[in-house]
This record gives sequence, C-alpha cells and structure tokens, in this order.
Amino acid sequence: MENTDPSGDMGEVPSAVSDTRRRVLKLGAAGAVAIVSVKPALAQTVGSVINCQIPVPDPGRAGQYIASDGSTVPPLTAGAFPPPGAPFKGQDVKNALAGSTLPGTDPTSSQAYMNYIRKLQMGQSGFTCYASLQMPGR
Repeated sequence: MENTDPSGDMGEVPSAVSDTRRRVLKLGAAGAVAIVSVKPALAQTVGSVINCQIPVPDPGRAGQYIASDGSTVPPLTAGAFPPPGAPFKGQDVKNALAGSTLPGTDPTSSQAYMNYIRKLQMGQSGFTCYASLQMPGR
C-alpha cells in the first residue's frame, strides 16, 4: 500500500489486515493464559514421573522371563532372568539410565531389564512412564 497522504497517515486500514491483527492479538492473549496454566501441570508431572511404575514384563507377558537382549522368553529359559518381584519406579529407571543398577538386581539382570524397558512401545504398560523420563529436564 503506497502512502500518498502528505500527513504520513495511512488512513483506513483494510479490513483484512485489521482482522488479521485482531486474531494475532487474541492468540497472543490466549497463549499467555496457556503458559500460566501449564506451569502447575508441569510441576505435577515431574512428581508423577518420578513415582510412575514400569512393570517388567508388562501384564500381557506376565510370567515370562527377560533375555539379555530385553526380549521376553518362556520361563526357565537358559540365560534369561525371572521377572522382578515388583514394578520399577520411574526414579529407579532414571538412575539406571544414568549408570546405576536397578534395585534388587545385579549388573547383568539390570542390563537385561533396561533393554526390555528401552524396547517398550506405545500401548504397553510402563511406556508412558519411560517416555516421560526421556523428556528434557526430567
């Protein structure tokens, strides 16, 4: 749009531009509200990630043993590990990701269980917990 008015005033702003500006301002206001309301939710999420649980194996494979590569195998398979007595907590898995062993395990069984956990896929029990541990800042 060319300004031919010597006063420097652009005159009326076309309605399409005006509508766009209004929409942008509304989105900005809505975004500010969203940021304020998301912060408390993130604080709750951090606590729940630490306390979430990852069953090994998931209930659909209950009773299966865990092979060194993290796959599930029939009970008493040579070289495989029986399932741990209880699900692992998010904090325990987080510590194991940093190099420690899972509680109640030796380094070899801990590695097998962690290999299983790393292979979790959407829909399996513990997947959401493990995925949350992978998020930055957790």
